[in-house]
Amino acid sequence: MIGENLYSLPYVERLPLLLAHRFGLWDVLVACEREGSLDSAIRNPAANDFERLHRLCPELETVGFNGQTSGKFAPQFAAQGYRTVVLPSSSPAHVALTFEQKLAVWQQLVA
Repeated sequence: MIGENLYSLPYVERLPLLLAHRFGLWDVLVACEREGSLDSAIRNPAANDFERLHRLCPELETVGFNGQTSGKFAPQFAAQGYRTVVLPSSSPAHVALTFEQKLAVWQQLVA
């Protein structure tokens, strides 16, 4: 999507590169309890401060949600006038789609 091989970079190097291409990362949950990495294991979720995001990023137009769990927050963003895209999970554990199929959907973020 951005012409960079993010996968080969350490996480700390990915963030500035994403920002340089006008992409940001933000968690919809500020806190939760979870054993393991599966979304289905999330307990006691606490939503992040959406108003703060709006104040910090006033030019934000499109919000993509990585998977169905975070996608549950899409209506809140759409109600505020954002374009929302619920994406297939980027997790390798999500095998319902091939990488190429996931990529085609993720490219909607820049459409």
